[in-house]
Amino acid sequence: MSKTTQENNIEQQVDSVSKIETIKNLIFGENIQQYNSEFESLKKDILQRRAELKELIEETNLEVNTLIDNLSTDLNIRITELEGALSDKAANLDAKKVDKETLGALLVKIGNQISE
Repeated sequence: MSKTTQENNIEQQVDSVSKIETIKNLIFGENIQQYNSEFESLKKDILQRRAELKELIEETNLEVNTLIDNLSTDLNIRITELEGALSDKAANLDAKKVDKETLGALLVKIGNQISE
């Protein structure tokens, strides 16, 4: 492109921006400053609320993780207690149980004593 073509394109862009500004001023007039300030106020409010929500989410996340850790610890303690109780019951059963060889030997001994 030549310099004149580039200059013409730049002038057209400036003219179009200028025309847009003129139309905007005609439509909104003096209220544009008020609208801009209201938009800025809304933008600040949205950003503040967003920051508050992020902080609340982080706090909630920490609380949930703490509760999960506490629950996990409690479950591990209860499982350990149940395993101990089960182990004690199994030991009691083993102590009460008599194996077949011992029972057979005792029955033979009783039978021999009766025969005598």
